[in-house]
Amino acid sequence: MAVSDAQRRADEKYKREKTSVAVVRFYPAESELYEWLRGHPNKQGYIKALLREDMERHHGELPR
Repeated sequence: MAVSDAQRRADEKYKREKTSVAVVRFYPAESELYEWLRGHPNKQGYIKALLREDMERHHGELPR
């Protein structure tokens, strides 16, 4: 089913106003990290799970 122009615009507006984006770059020396991440089918879920685990270890307090 094709998405209407109105739905596409609404989706773009929602993403622009309600979501945040973080970009991670991997340099050649970090290629093993990138390959490890590429091995996970749900990269976003994997990264979020790692962040949640770290937050639990730190009891939700930001590291200094």
